[in-house]
Amino acid sequence: MHMSVRSRLAAVIGWFVLVAALLGTAAAPVRAAVPQTALSDVPPGVTAGIAVYDRQTGTFSEQLNPHQQFRAASVVKLLIALDHVWNRGPDYNLPAADRSRLDALLRSSDDAAASHYWSQNGGSAIVGRMVSRLGLTDTAGPPAGYPGYWGYTALSAADTVQIYRYILDSAPAPVRDLVMDNLRQSTRCGTDGFDQRFGIPASFERPWAVKQGWSGFGSSGDCSPTTAVRTTAADVDHTQRALHSTGTVGTGDRSIVAVFTLQPQSTSFGAAYTNLNRLVRSLNVPGGVHPAGTWFGTWGSGVRVRAGTTTTSTVLTQLPAGVEVLIRCQERGQEVEVPPYRNDWWAYLPLYGGYITNIYVRSPDNELPNVPTC
Repeated sequence: MHMSVRSRLAAVIGWFVLVAALLGTAAAPVRAAVPQTALSDVPPGVTAGIAVYDRQTGTFSEQLNPHQQFRAASVVKLLIALDHVWNRGPDYNLPAADRSRLDALLRSSDDAAASHYWSQNGGSAIVGRMVSRLGLTDTAGPPAGYPGYWGYTALSAADTVQIYRYILDSAPAPVRDLVMDNLRQSTRCGTDGFDQRFGIPASFERPWAVKQGWSGFGSSGDCSPTTAVRTTAADVDHTQRALHSTGTVGTGDRSIVAVFTLQPQSTSFGAAYTNLNRLVRSLNVPGGVHPAGTWFGTWGSGVRVRAGTTTTSTVLTQLPAGVEVLIRCQERGQEVEVPPYRNDWWAYLPLYGGYITNIYVRSPDNELPNVPTC
């Protein structure tokens, strides 16, 4: 009788495990084949690195270019925070000003806080220490000539999963709680005025925790009335725009999700946001629940999300120009005129907890098809 390839492989693996046990040493982990995200799910022109790790089964449900290096943008703030608190045991107490700065760093991706710690704690030496401590294989400091650009640290999806696994499974409880509690309270907008509700938050119901990253968009991604410019510099990739979504999804932080993207220089923040959302929605994320509603494109810039269905209602935020949005329901309200259009229907966006006038939704009719009334 001939053994199948699978049977022969199982026999060989079993033999190695037995030998390791007899020698009293730990067997090296066997890397099983893992699913690869279909290339058709990656939007045209987008380069992606993806890793989705199911903590319940200890397996990857998705991988695509998991070891490809990307410029980390603000995802590196995880390493900056971990390095700062590394040797503060056993109680890990922090001065009030320090705690406030770390909260802003992790919740609102505060660049000033990142630069403060980068300067105070040795710049690229932070990355070197964390590579050694966490056993990272694809991570490296900023390129020569850009020592102050912490956002141009090289990072991969696989290493990002490793970082989250350390935080969740190995870090002292005060460290784990400091990081994860802040990531669960990720603010709608970063301190630089960019919308952080892309990728994981847009694609899954809570519970989730996220650390997002973006680089190269200037001020075009603004989500508040004031404008802040995000600067760029040379790095792993010198030309393309970076947009990343990382974190955990599901009860008990079941899945760790790391999605890194590079998109052409001509890509607006709204288009990049949409590309990333579509990619994340296509992934198999154990424990993740997609929110109810229908996705529609929008047009116009500075489209305001309001608390009610009138133009005098409180402004909650404004949408990145041309972004695709999830609409849960619609209702009639104040008629809005944007010549040559008039419309009294308003769409409810669960991601933002508010309404936009249907006049800015890409649909031929004032009342959106297949969308229920609120």
